[in-house]
Amino acid sequence: MVTAPEIVVRRPGPRAWAALVAAECRMVVRDTAGLVVPIGLPLLILVMNAVSVPGGQTLPGGRTVLDVYVLPLVFTVIIATIGVVNMPSFLAYYRRTGVLRRLAVTPAHPAMVLAAQVVTSLLQTAVGVGLALGVAVVAFGVRAPEHPGRTVAVVALAAAAMYAVGMLVAAVAPSGNASVAIGLTAFFAMGATGGLFGPTQNLPDRVATVGEALPFGAAVQAVGAAWAGEPPQPRHLIALAVATVVSALVAARFFRWQ
Repeated sequence: MVTAPEIVVRRPGPRAWAALVAAECRMVVRDTAGLVVPIGLPLLILVMNAVSVPGGQTLPGGRTVLDVYVLPLVFTVIIATIGVVNMPSFLAYYRRTGVLRRLAVTPAHPAMVLAAQVVTSLLQTAVGVGLALGVAVVAFGVRAPEHPGRTVAVVALAAAAMYAVGMLVAAVAPSGNASVAIGLTAFFAMGATGGLFGPTQNLPDRVATVGEALPFGAAVQAVGAAWAGEPPQPRHLIALAVATVVSALVAARFFRWQ
C-alpha cells in the first residue's frame, strides 16, 4: 500500500514578516502625498502657532500654550492622518486589486498585510512625532513632559484608537478612493469638534462635549494633560478605550478580504 507523501506547510517566519514590513514601508515612501501631509501639515501648524504671541504665552506652572495645547494637537493630527486616512486607503486598495484574495491561498495569511501596515503606520507615526518634538524643543524651547512614561502611554492609547477607527474605515470602504473620502470626512468631523480649528472653549458647550467624547478631542485633551504633568481625566481615557474596542470589533465583523 502506497501512502501519499505528507505535505508540510511552512508558516512565514521572521524573514517573511520583515520582508512584508519593508515592502509596506516602500509603498508608503512612494506615496508622496501620504508621506508628506501627515508630517508636513502638523509641522506647519506647530510653526504657525509657535511664532505667534499666544504660542509662547506662559501659563501657571511655567508651561506655555505651545507645551499644553499646540504640541498635543500636532501629535494628534499626525496620528489621525496616518491612522484614519492613510492606512485604510492602502488596505482598501489591496482588497480592490485582489492582493488580499491572492494571499489567502498562500501560507502568508492576508492578516499579515494588516499587521505589516499597522507596523508601518507606527513607524511613520514615530518619525512624525519625533520630528515635531525635535523642532519644538530645539527651535521653540518646549519642555519635556513631567512624566514621560505616562505621556507615552497616553499617546499609544490615542494611536490605538485612531488605528481602530482606520480599520473600521477600511472595512466599510469599497475602494481606495472611497476610503480616502470617508477617512478625510471622519478626520475633519472629529477635528472640527476636537480643537483642530481653534480651542474647544470657543465652541458651543454641547459641541465641545461631543468633541471630547470622540477620539480626536479626547486625544488632544489627554495628551495635553499628561504633558503638563497632570493625570488625564478618566472620561478622556475611557473615550479612547471605547473607540478602540468598538471600532476594532465592528471592523473585524465587517472586514472583507475580497
